[in-house]
Amino acid sequence: MALYRECRPARFKEIVAQGHVTRTLQNAIAQNRVAHAYLFCGPRGTGKTSTARVLAKALNCPNVADDEPCGVCEVCVGIAGGEGIDVVEMDAASNRGIDEIRTLRERVRLAPVGGRFKVYVIDEVHMLTTEAFNALLKTIEEPPANVVFVLCTTEAYRVPATIVSRCQRFDFHPISTRDIAGHLSDLIQKHNFNVEPAAARFIARVSTGSLRDALSILDQCLAYASGLVTLEAARNVVGALDGRTLVDMAGALIRGEAGEAFGGLERLMAEGRDPREVARGLAAHMRDLVLYRLSGQGPELIGPGADDPQALKAQAAAVSDAFLFEAVDVLSTAENEMRYAPQPRLALEARLLRLCSLTGGGVAGQGRAVLPAETTADRP
Repeated sequence: MALYRECRPARFKEIVAQGHVTRTLQNAIAQNRVAHAYLFCGPRGTGKTSTARVLAKALNCPNVADDEPCGVCEVCVGIAGGEGIDVVEMDAASNRGIDEIRTLRERVRLAPVGGRFKVYVIDEVHMLTTEAFNALLKTIEEPPANVVFVLCTTEAYRVPATIVSRCQRFDFHPISTRDIAGHLSDLIQKHNFNVEPAAARFIARVSTGSLRDALSILDQCLAYASGLVTLEAARNVVGALDGRTLVDMAGALIRGEAGEAFGGLERLMAEGRDPREVARGLAAHMRDLVLYRLSGQGPELIGPGADDPQALKAQAAAVSDAFLFEAVDVLSTAENEMRYAPQPRLALEARLLRLCSLTGGGVAGQGRAVLPAETTADRP
């Protein structure tokens, strides 16, 4: 079984970094103020479906204590295994038509069998057709007293306002790198996995706020390493760029040394790297330098250079703010430009040349001058 499925939360307290959601739901259960419809919005891997299942358990578990399901009774075990009689999960991405919603409306009339509530979880609800939403509207507005709907979506703006207004909306936030790293550390200790702390921190960074992604990457790393999961092994699994190479390339750009920057790019291309991947890595590195310049400590570092904070700190002290702001702008837009460019590498090289051509490079204290032929209107 995949690690993220094996480690799915069984209680509210096991849901990571969504306390504003779990506290409200627990209070609603304790005060008998459970809504008839909830809308869970947020990025992938932040716990929406898992929270819906825990809510279903808490509403139907006969042994609820402190507003938490017991996790061991027949009802809890059945829901956890996807076999709960009174919990219906529907994937709107593949069941998006009006016929599926009509079938659901017929089932809503049936009383619960093993618990107090029938819970309908509709995942990726934004994929429903307009006709399906219209058919669902009246049912969500006035469902039977023992029915609760939980609608989950990663794209809340695509859910009609008429649906949203009939639900209690909860926004799930991207999980911070610190929280993901802490959760991975606890998991590694609990299961006696052999993982370097640096590798766990790296996995937390590259998961970009998705705990499910972090667990999937950790699962891959454990299979890949067949022993100690090192930082190098984790990098190999996700195909990440070497931090030292990007630190050196960024240094060349800061000093305005185009030859050295192009040499670093050539080595990466020889390794089979995608130019967009290089642009993404450089942009993340420059962003980390900005954080160091602004805060002095670089919270929530995401770039490969974050594995060597001392080198990152030294580079941040030697670069000008103006160059960094320009570099982040140029490199962050480069990836999208290369997506449509017939020669992505050439597009990246043009961006690198532009950064190297800034008068004085990006060395702190030497200022920033715009290219002679550049005007505000010319800038992308």
